Amino acid sequence: MDNKISPEAQVAELELDAVIGFNGHVPAGLKCHPDQEHLIYPLGCTVLIQAINTQGQNFLQGHNNNVSCLAISKSGEYIASGQVTFMGFKADIILWDYKIRKLLARLSLHKGKIEALAFSPNDLYLVSLGGPDDGSVVVWSIAKRDAICGSPAAGLNVGNATHVIFSRCQDEMFVTAGNGTIRVWELDLPNRKIWPTECQTGQMKRIVMSTGMADDDSFFYLGTTTGDILKMNPRTRLLTDAGPAKDKFSLGVSTIRCLKMGGLLVGSGAGLLVFCKSPSYKPINGTAELFATCAKKDIRVWHTSSNRELLRITVPNMTCHGIDFMKDGKSIISAWNDGKIRAFAPETGRLMYVINNAHRIGVTAIATTSDCKRVISGGGEGEVRVWQIGCQTQKLEEALKEHKSLVSCIRVKRNNEECVTASSDGTCIIWDLVRLRRNQMILANTLFQCVCYHPEEFQIITSGTDRKIAYWEVFDGSVIRELEGSLSGSINGMDITQEGTHFVTGGNDHLVKVWDYNEGEVTHVGVGHSGNITRIRISPGNQYIVSVSADGAILRWKYPYTS
Repeated sequence: MDNKISPEAQVAELELDAVIGFNGHVPAGLKCHPDQEHLIYPLGCTVLIQAINTQGQNFLQGHNNNVSCLAISKSGEYIASGQVTFMGFKADIILWDYKIRKLLARLSLHKGKIEALAFSPNDLYLVSLGGPDDGSVVVWSIAKRDAICGSPAAGLNVGNATHVIFSRCQDEMFVTAGNGTIRVWELDLPNRKIWPTECQTGQMKRIVMSTGMADDDSFFYLGTTTGDILKMNPRTRLLTDAGPAKDKFSLGVSTIRCLKMGGLLVGSGAGLLVFCKSPSYKPINGTAELFATCAKKDIRVWHTSSNRELLRITVPNMTCHGIDFMKDGKSIISAWNDGKIRAFAPETGRLMYVINNAHRIGVTAIATTSDCKRVISGGGEGEVRVWQIGCQTQKLEEALKEHKSLVSCIRVKRNNEECVTASSDGTCIIWDLVRLRRNQMILANTLFQCVCYHPEEFQIITSGTDRKIAYWEVFDGSVIRELEGSLSGSINGMDITQEGTHFVTGGNDHLVKVWDYNEGEVTHVGVGHSGNITRIRISPGNQYIVSVSADGAILRWKYPYTS
C-alpha cells in the first residue's frame, strides 16, 4: 500500500500581513463603519477593515472571485459582501460578523454577479440584487441565514435594476432603481412575498447611478448619469422635484448622502464633492461650520456652533477693511488700509502672499471668483482692480477707473464672467470680467454701502445711506422697485439666500431684518445689537445669520426658515 502524502497536503497556508492598495472599481465600495474608527473596502477577493487612526488591518477572506458590492448594517454588527463569478454559476453573498471578523453564512441563489446589497434598519433582513444575467431581487432572513422570497427586479420593457436602498425606519420597505426603472417594494412576511410598485417620473427617463434615503423616509434621492438628481416620495411613488435645471453635474451623480442637518452631499463623476439642497440642487460653496471676522488689526476665524475663536491673525498698526475666503478654502484674502492685499492660510494664519500697492488710498473692498483664479479689489480712490492669482504669482490684469469715490462692496456672479461694485459716489457698476469693461451703471442719490445679486442673476438689490432697498434690472440698469429699508440710519450690510426667496439687512438702527424677496416685506426682526451693524451674512445652507457691529459684537441668529 502506498502511504505517500500528496505534495499539496504538506503546504502550509501563508498568512496575509498587510495590504496596500485601493482600486476604486466597486461603486460605493469605500464605507465608514458606524463606529467611525474603521474604513471597510474590497480589494480583489478580500474585504479589508482598515483602522483610521492606526495602521491596523483585518482581512475577511472567503470569496473565490472579485468582490462586486458591499454593505454594512445600521448597527455595525454585520457586513455583507457579494462577488462576481462565471456565467451560469452561482455568485456567493457572504455575511460576516464584524466584531469577531468571521464568516457567518454563505448565501447562494443569484447567478453571475451580485449587483447590490442593503440591510434593513433593525438588522432583520438583507436584500440582494442579481446582476444582468440574473435580474432578480431576493430578501434574506439574517437570523435564519436563509432566503425568504425573491422576484424579478425590473419590469419587461425597461433596463436592469442596479441599486437597492432600504427604508431607514421600517424593515418591510426598500427601493430598487436602475436603467429606466424605479420601484418601491413592500415585504409581506406572512405570505413570503414582496410586492413592487412602479414609481412615476412622467416624461423623464433616467439611468440611476446612486441613491440616498432621508432619515425619516420622507423622500429618497436618485443620482443619474445625466448629472441631475430626482427626489421621489416613497408613499405616493411620485416625482417631487428634479434638478439642477442648468449646470448639471459633469459625468453624472455618482454618490448621494442625506445629511442630518438637511441637504445633500453629492459626488460627481468628475471628482466634484458639493453640498446642495432641493429644489435647486445648485452647489452651496462653503461651510456653516466656520466663519471669519475682521476688525482693526485682527482677522479671526470662529467655530460657529461653539462660538470659539480658532485662529487670530494680527497685522500690527494696520486696519483690515474686508475679507473673503477663497472657495477652495485654502486661503483668506484680506483688504488693508496700507494699500496691500494679504492672503493667509486659514488653518495656521501663515502669510501666503502680499500684493503691494494694490490701491493708493487703502483697499476698501475685496471679493474672489469661485474658480479661485482671480481676486477683485476696490480702493479708497474708487478704482476696481482685477488680479490674476497663480500658484506662485499675483498679477494685475486690469484697473477699472469709473467710480469717483470709495468702493464699499463687491459681489461676483456665479459664472465669474461679471461682477457688481457699489460705491459711496452714488453709483453701482456692473462689470464684464471677460472683456474687462463696464456693462451697466446704476445711479442713485445715496452712498451705496451694500449690493447683492439675486441667485437668478438678472436682478441686483442695493442699499445705503438713503435707507432705501432698491431692486434693479441687470440688463439695462433700470430700477424695478424701492422699499423703505429702515426708519433711521444707513443700511450697511445685506445678504441673500442661495434660493433667492429671502434676504437680510442690518444697519445703523441696530436691527437685523429678514425680508421676503418677492413680497418686499419684513418677516422677522432681530433685536440684540447696541452698535451700528456693519456687515451681515447668511451661512451656506441657511442655518445661521451672523451679524457684526461697530462696538465689536458678533451675533449669531437662527435662520427662521427650514429649507
